[in-house]
Amino acid sequence: MKNDQTVAPYGTWASPISAADVYANSNSVGTIRGGAAGIYWLESRAEEGGRMAVVGIDAGGPVRILTPEGFNVRTRVHEYGGAAYLVHGDTVYFSNFSDQRLYRQQAGGVPEALTPESGSDLRYGDCIMDEARGRLICVREDHRAAGEAVNTLVSIDLATGGEGEVLFEGTDFVLSPRVAPDGNSLVWVAWQHPNMPWDDVALYAAHFSDDGALLDTRMIADGSRGSVSQPMFSPDGVLYFLANWSGWWNLYRWTGNDAENVRAEAVEMGGVNGFGARYFAFIDGENVVLVKQEGGYSQLAHLNLTTGDMQDIGSRFAHAGGIVNLDGTLWLEAGTETTPNSIYRLNQDFSLEQIYVPAHTVIADEVISIPSAITFPTGQGEIVHGFFYAPSNPDYVGPSDSKPLLLVRVHGGPTGSAEAVVRSDIQYWTSRGFAVLDVNYRGSTGFGRAYMERLDLQWGVYDVEDVVSGAAWLAEQGLVDFDRLVIRGGSAGGFTVLEALSQHDIFAAGTSYYGISDLSALARDTHKFESRYLDQLIGPYPAARDVYFARSAINHVDRITVPLLLLQGLEDRVVPPNQSQKIFAALKAKGIPTAYIPFVGEGHGFRKPENNIRALQSELAFYGLIFGFVPAGNLPALQLENAD
Repeated sequence: MKNDQTVAPYGTWASPISAADVYANSNSVGTIRGGAAGIYWLESRAEEGGRMAVVGIDAGGPVRILTPEGFNVRTRVHEYGGAAYLVHGDTVYFSNFSDQRLYRQQAGGVPEALTPESGSDLRYGDCIMDEARGRLICVREDHRAAGEAVNTLVSIDLATGGEGEVLFEGTDFVLSPRVAPDGNSLVWVAWQHPNMPWDDVALYAAHFSDDGALLDTRMIADGSRGSVSQPMFSPDGVLYFLANWSGWWNLYRWTGNDAENVRAEAVEMGGVNGFGARYFAFIDGENVVLVKQEGGYSQLAHLNLTTGDMQDIGSRFAHAGGIVNLDGTLWLEAGTETTPNSIYRLNQDFSLEQIYVPAHTVIADEVISIPSAITFPTGQGEIVHGFFYAPSNPDYVGPSDSKPLLLVRVHGGPTGSAEAVVRSDIQYWTSRGFAVLDVNYRGSTGFGRAYMERLDLQWGVYDVEDVVSGAAWLAEQGLVDFDRLVIRGGSAGGFTVLEALSQHDIFAAGTSYYGISDLSALARDTHKFESRYLDQLIGPYPAARDVYFARSAINHVDRITVPLLLLQGLEDRVVPPNQSQKIFAALKAKGIPTAYIPFVGEGHGFRKPENNIRALQSELAFYGLIFGFVPAGNLPALQLENAD
């Protein structure tokens, strides 16, 4: 303890980080692309209500916003979107969120629509330029007919526009079209229900006919060995891609008859398949720079494609990705335990320069809680990964006879991951005297295919077991207060919250952000991309209806006996509001302290800063009421039912 520190109960410390700092003052960056005039990226603009804009640095010029106000660069393909724009020469092509039309914006000009009005029934993403034929090739998702949306590859003529001419169809999903350097052929990946992008994903190839149609379409890797991601041609026309066939995402080269692993290693050289994923980039025909993921961290590495030799570049990052090559210089987005995701330049001598840091809450070094990567035992004799954040505030120290509250944070997905990049929404808690455990439960990515697949048929079992094990282990180590363990999460993380509270009594309270509580409803009503996801995680529906019922907290609300805060968007299509409302009503009737806060105009995930601010402040107020402490600062009143 320092002489100038104030002794105060954990949870009551005055923090320099406000809820407004977390959400109203922080932008994010990603999806880097290169054009003739410079480097560009997508930036979420908090000051504009979370609008996604194309931002870039022209040669020798300042950072500037390209897409004007009124345009939000997001696609709804697969609902979650991604890869919503591309740059070619001095022109940006992008999907606009409100109408899902593709637009073209030339340098200094205004956006003009390329695709027709469809009431968002036609959605486009992952577009690339087919320069030889003056067209875009895009993934299109067609919602015009009844039943499931239809996903195809289409071409859109740049001279005439239009809804697109189908090039490839017949699979449930398509992704990652790439034109060969000579312009004569195309590759892409595709998969069928009930698979997800990390399961049995096939690699296709075809030649272009004289009129631009696809000829000799063939499956060159059938998906039986696992997933294929990010096909890319080297500058000299050799096809490379990532695959998890060995149990780890490794880089493969297509030989014309089969694929060979460039360097077989038990390490993730990349990550889960997704729109616009860029985990490696070519320096030239013999060298690439890629992202390795180990122990929850990211490391840049130089891989020689001829010898297979690999050497690390610089220090590790908490996150790295989005690597692109622009005129021999590599660009990427990356973050550390003390700096948010930012734009970096990797020079030809492998020196790294941080070029652009988005607007964010600046947190003093002495306030930041640096996470410790931990492992702890769980069921079946297995080990789980996570990041532990101790309380950190130079002005305060907790009483010597008490230990901090623990906030267990459950990431979404569930096939997602917790990363150690500095997050103001975590530092918001640690600077107030909370400890935080960010759990990479079994099923999380970044630790190999076997670790991810441990959640198959076990969602609602192993993830719950892991968050319980992590909280108990930290308490046993004497790092946190066993009687003040709290769990929070959103979407799939909210599902784990509700299941943990209904199956165990270790947690004293919980917070669910639009948590899934009815698996049967999710299986029946969710969007196409995830409509068969639960086949893998729970079992085929309706054959496994009993399992769905047993693992749905909405059917067992009577088992929840501790206070619960529910936060819900009223426009949520994944978790309808009536699920949270039903749980709230049942707990209220039982006399359990509970609060329900609906947010008008929000869907599955809150985007408006004012709503996120209110949610975070309400969560802090909730814990204060439950554990009998008064948080510092002015918080909005929380209507807590059964507060007495």
